[in-house]
Amino acid sequence: MKRFLILQLRPETDASDAEYASILDKTGLTPEQTHRIRLDCEDLPDGLAVTDYAGVIVGGGPGCVSDDPATKSPLDAKIEAAIMGLMPQVTAQDHPFMGCCYGLGILAAHLGGDVSKRQFGEPVGPSDCRLTEDGSRDPLTADLQPQFEAFVGHKEAVQTLPEGCVHLVASDPCPFQMIRWGQNVYATQFHPEADAKDFEQRINIYKDHGYFPPEDAQSLIDICHAADVTQPGEILRRFAQRYG
Repeated sequence: MKRFLILQLRPETDASDAEYASILDKTGLTPEQTHRIRLDCEDLPDGLAVTDYAGVIVGGGPGCVSDDPATKSPLDAKIEAAIMGLMPQVTAQDHPFMGCCYGLGILAAHLGGDVSKRQFGEPVGPSDCRLTEDGSRDPLTADLQPQFEAFVGHKEAVQTLPEGCVHLVASDPCPFQMIRWGQNVYATQFHPEADAKDFEQRINIYKDHGYFPPEDAQSLIDICHAADVTQPGEILRRFAQRYG
């Protein structure tokens, strides 16, 4: 069985480790079934071929693909370049891919879509999402609850659906919560791996990163723990099951 390539972007070790553990938990994969690379401290191997892996999962992170390149830190620029460098392989091969949050911006930007902070950013916390008509038929989302909560928190968003993409999940604050390109390339604006404990940790880690007023941290944590977030993890489980 081929392993899954897990690419992580978070420079905070505790957040990165917790995210990886959550990906394993939601997918049902073991560490031996994955190849984990932390792009904040590791380079991609020379000559990496995505087809050597069952699929690629990209985690979230504090970077924004739409930021002015002149303002990006060297680390953010390095991480973005590494992932963008893999996207031509992913789309040319229609290779199984799941981009989580930042991964949606990467996919849309690669496809020439409009990614910006103009509108559709969402504060940290649960968001009410719903399946589109196409979402009700897609293998990863069919038979999910028609409406469900998912954890979000993002400054930028996809403004219009990139050409050739299928719209699977929507919400009122942010229309493009999940899309598919081709038959096997997926991305979500929400965090399919995250539970309330993950978001409590991230709120504490990123409270000074401009996502929300720092004094709102505890109230946001309480809101996250009161939410009923179960369906997004099923999407990750189905991705691993379908392509594993």
